[in-house]
Amino acid sequence: MERFTPTSGRVSGIVGLITAGVVLVVAVVDWDAGTPLGVAILSLLGALLVWSALLRPAVWVTSRDLVLRGMFSTTRVPLAAIDSVIVTQVLAVKVGEHRYVSPVIGYTVRQTMKAKVREGQSPTSSSPGPAADHQAFVEARIAHMAQDTRDRLGIRKGSPEQQALAAQVRRTCAVPELAAGAVVVLAFLVWLVVG
Repeated sequence: MERFTPTSGRVSGIVGLITAGVVLVVAVVDWDAGTPLGVAILSLLGALLVWSALLRPAVWVTSRDLVLRGMFSTTRVPLAAIDSVIVTQVLAVKVGEHRYVSPVIGYTVRQTMKAKVREGQSPTSSSPGPAADHQAFVEARIAHMAQDTRDRLGIRKGSPEQQALAAQVRRTCAVPELAAGAVVVLAFLVWLVVG
């Protein structure tokens, strides 16, 4: 298994979790002073959203699949089914007629603009350019692993075998995060009605 380091969001996510934790602790400690239960519930919801949006998303490759874990779902794409990979502001993988994206790997707007200025392009051009080595490495590495898997299995790009693999893309829901979100939102609604 090869895991790719995210290009953004981790520091903000950790700061967000710490902030939500501090608010929760203050709400619990200051309970008798009139701190409403709603503040504690909202801090839990904030922590869950920070976790789901900034810390849960990840990209990795197994011996068979490219795994794109998002906020509330995980998509497993067979490597041999991948037609193309490109990194812009997000990682985009084309499989047959479908496109799967992940915000884990991407160029910032600033990186894109700097690269275009460096290359003498107009800012309205669409290619990000080689602004950062990590993004280019991830793009090339996934493309190489997809081609290597096709070669090993004897599958040609665009062949019926590759199209059959494209039908094997699997998406699963993030049940713990969705269930926790539903419970916290329900608790907040009950607090609003009762309180």
